[in-house]
Amino acid sequence: MANINQRPSRVLSGMRPTGRLHLGHYHGVLKNWVRLQNEYECFFFVADWHALTTHYESPWVVGDNVWDMVIDWLACGVNPKLARLFIQSRVPEHAELHLLLSMMTPLGWLERVPTFRDQQEQLSDRDLSTYGFLGYPLLQSADVLIYKATEVPVGEDQVAHLELTREVARRFNHLYGVEPDFEQKAQEAARKMGKKNARLYHDLRRRYQQEGDREALEVAHALLEGQPNITVADRERLFGYLDGTTRELLPEPEVLLTPTAKMPGLDGRKMSKSYHNTIGLREPTDDVVRKLRTMPTDPARVRRNDPGDPQKCPVWDFHQVYSDESTRAWVQEGCTTAGIGCLECKRCIIDAVEAELSPIRERARQYEDDPEHVRSIIVDGCEQAREEARETLGEVRSAMGLEYR
Repeated sequence: MANINQRPSRVLSGMRPTGRLHLGHYHGVLKNWVRLQNEYECFFFVADWHALTTHYESPWVVGDNVWDMVIDWLACGVNPKLARLFIQSRVPEHAELHLLLSMMTPLGWLERVPTFRDQQEQLSDRDLSTYGFLGYPLLQSADVLIYKATEVPVGEDQVAHLELTREVARRFNHLYGVEPDFEQKAQEAARKMGKKNARLYHDLRRRYQQEGDREALEVAHALLEGQPNITVADRERLFGYLDGTTRELLPEPEVLLTPTAKMPGLDGRKMSKSYHNTIGLREPTDDVVRKLRTMPTDPARVRRNDPGDPQKCPVWDFHQVYSDESTRAWVQEGCTTAGIGCLECKRCIIDAVEAELSPIRERARQYEDDPEHVRSIIVDGCEQAREEARETLGEVRSAMGLEYR
C-alpha cells in the first residue's frame, strides 16, 4: 500500500457545542487550530450529534449554543479560507458510515474505552445507559475516517479513542479487502491527468518497477502531488499502483499529540464551566477585572506585609501562562518577601488577559452583527465537507457490496 505520508496531510478535529467558550478552550484547543490551519488541510466541525449523547433530554441547549461557538472560533482566528468549518449533523454521511461500521465493530471494543465508565461516573445525574452514549467513540471514528484524516490532534486522555479508530479501519480493510477493480480504476485515474502526464506517469512507474529506479519514484510522487485534476482517492490509487501495491480504503490515522492545556481556573483547578471558575472569551472588561481582582491567593497572606508562597497561589498559575521570566522573578521575589501586594501581582495578569481578549471581543462583535455571514461560512463548509464525505462513503458502500446495479 502507499505510505500514508504520501497522502496530503489532513487534520480533523471537532468541539461539542456547550455554549460560549472560555480561556480554557482558547489555550487548550483554538490556538492549536489556528496554528494547524497554516500547516495542514484542516476540517473543523461542530459536534452536535456528540453533544446529544449526553444532552438528549435537552436538545434545545445544543441548538442554542451552535452559533455562539462558531462565532468564538472565528473571533479567535480560525479562518474559513484555510479550513473547512461545518456542522456534523449537516453531513449525514457521518451517520451512515457510523451505521455501517457498527455492523462489524465488536461490542467489547466500545465497552473498554476508558471514558465510557469514567463519564458515566462523572455524569451520574444523567441516564447514560443508552446505545448513543456507548457508541459515541465509534461515531468519532466515523468522523475521522469519512475524511481519511492523516492526523488527529488529541490530548493523552483521548489516545484510546483514536486507537479504536485505527482498529476499526484495520478490521474494515481486513474484512472487505482491497478496492474492487483497483487496476482499472488506477488506469482511469491516470487518464484524468491528461495524455502527456499519463504517459510520463506510466514511464516512471515502469522505470521504478522494472529497473528499481528510485529517482523515477520520487519524480512520480512529485508529479502526483502537483495534479489539480484528480481527487484524493485517485491520487491514492496512483500511489498504490506506482508502488506495485494496492490502496487501503480506510487508512489508519496517526495521533497528533497536543500539549496539555495549561490554562488554570480562577480557583486553581482546571478551567471548567462545571467548576464556575471560567473567564469567557466575550465577557465584558469590567467582569473580567472583577473576577481577577477577587481571585483567591495564598491564604498565608492575611495582611499586606505577610510573606507568601507563589506555589500555593492560583494567581501564580496565571503567571505561568501570561508572564515572561523577568515578571515571574519579580513576583517570586515580591511575594516571598512581602515586597508587593496581591493586587499588584494581579495587575500584570489583568493587563495581559485584557490584551488577549480585547481583539477577540472586537472580532466577535463584527460576526454578531452579521449572522448571515456566519451562516454562509458554515453552509459553504458543509458543502465542501459533504463532497469529500460522499466520495469515501461511495467507496465503502462498494466494498461492502451495497451498490446494486
